[in-house]
Amino acid sequence: MVEIAPSILAADFSRLAEEIRAVQAAGASMVHVDVMDGHFVPSITIGPLVVQSLRRATDLALDCHLMIEDADRYAVEFVGAGADMVSVHQEACPHLHRTLTAIRGAGASPGVVINPATPVHMLDEALELADYILVMSVNPGFGGQEFIPGVLDKVRRLAQLRGERGLSYRIEIDGGITLVNVGEAARAGCDIIVAGTAIFHNSDPGEAFAAMAKEAERALALRV
Repeated sequence: MVEIAPSILAADFSRLAEEIRAVQAAGASMVHVDVMDGHFVPSITIGPLVVQSLRRATDLALDCHLMIEDADRYAVEFVGAGADMVSVHQEACPHLHRTLTAIRGAGASPGVVINPATPVHMLDEALELADYILVMSVNPGFGGQEFIPGVLDKVRRLAQLRGERGLSYRIEIDGGITLVNVGEAARAGCDIIVAGTAIFHNSDPGEAFAAMAKEAERALALRV
């Protein structure tokens, strides 16, 4: 089963609780929370205090994606704020083993992220430590970018490695996902598909979410 994770980066921040309730009513089980620091990526978004507020506003799983330079230092703080899942970038985390272990020890699911130009083999020693691998299908830092199709080869490779090694990590994709390509991502092997603009820049986010979930299911039913 593929889960669609609505990204609140594209939501109306003055109506976050309302926007989240709309996708929850449509069947969402998680929301994706993009954390940016203005250093690892150009934009600045939110920190642990906003995650605390989100935790009070919803019982959906909070999937926090840390696009920050000092993830080794701050990852556990986001768990304390209420994150259920915390992912950190391979490119920004010099102590990846320690950080993933600390996230799990604090009570959340650890994930590791790779940018479009980062090869899968850079995660070779980390695959057994992560509950999920997030493949960026745009360069991180901004919403509304165009999907990079070539990253689906990395999704397929991660699915192959999972089977070969007998591992159970989930594969997540984030960036440029629309109703047009969500099925392709599902067929490639993604278990979690993040979508922001395609859901929240819609007059009815709940309806947009439901349409994407239906299209992902249809694509899997057609996969040979």
